[in-house]
Amino acid sequence: MIEMGESKLTMAVPPLLLLTLLSLPSLLIHAAISDAYPTIPGTAPIDGGFSDELKPIRREVYGEGKIFDISHRYTPEMPAWESKEGIGRFLWLAASMKNGSLANNSEMKIPTHTGTHVDSPGHVYDEYYDAGFDVDSLDLQVLNGPALLVDVPRNKNITAEVMKSLNIPRGVRRVLFRTLNTDRRLMFKKEFDTSYVGFMKDGAQWLVDNTDIKLVGVDYLSVAAYDDLIPSHLVFLKGRETILVEGLKLDDVKAGVYSVHCLPLRLVGAEGSPIRCILIS
Repeated sequence: MIEMGESKLTMAVPPLLLLTLLSLPSLLIHAAISDAYPTIPGTAPIDGGFSDELKPIRREVYGEGKIFDISHRYTPEMPAWESKEGIGRFLWLAASMKNGSLANNSEMKIPTHTGTHVDSPGHVYDEYYDAGFDVDSLDLQVLNGPALLVDVPRNKNITAEVMKSLNIPRGVRRVLFRTLNTDRRLMFKKEFDTSYVGFMKDGAQWLVDNTDIKLVGVDYLSVAAYDDLIPSHLVFLKGRETILVEGLKLDDVKAGVYSVHCLPLRLVGAEGSPIRCILIS
């Protein structure tokens, strides 16, 4: 029997077997780049080590064009609500190896409705907030599943008339609305723009009354048009069944049917949360 204590290993294992065990890391490296263990796209080759110039590959599409990251990358220049300066410095290295720490450890501070994020009922209903309808209470079955990506007419907000024209059939539960916001690349501009496209109150009411949609995704910081900000939110969140996902990155993705996967942080007591969303074709 081989004893597992490190101090007794050399005494219990024959020299030839010990040599084999010591060479396992090398064997595993070669196994990792075999047909059975292919290298991961976008990472450094396992057998080649790291190059002198380390450069991580940042992608928007994965899995040979089948997985689309539709969440925005957090940077100091990304837009923040009613700000001309973006979110600014939100991340810093609180502990640095260069200053003698054992590891690098960052800290961050951002509003919960920053970037690609989700709203809970407590966002606009104080009684729901007090009752605990936070992001930790949101239904993951709604946030994950088949979804329809549609293009909205580019010259108007999402009204009842626009909703009717989209002809979204009953039974569709998740819809991502791509608007003029994507064409104008508003989520890539530092200054907040009040002219973004969003839902008007009558469009929100038509959706609630005439469709089975429970996940509403949009491509700027608010699902509601600036001039109908709170009224539209109140319509969507009153029944506590509709989940709003805001700030989606929908450029370079074809309209159609996908599988959407969105996961908010489990922030107890928070009415909003940053969220990572992907589409799988």
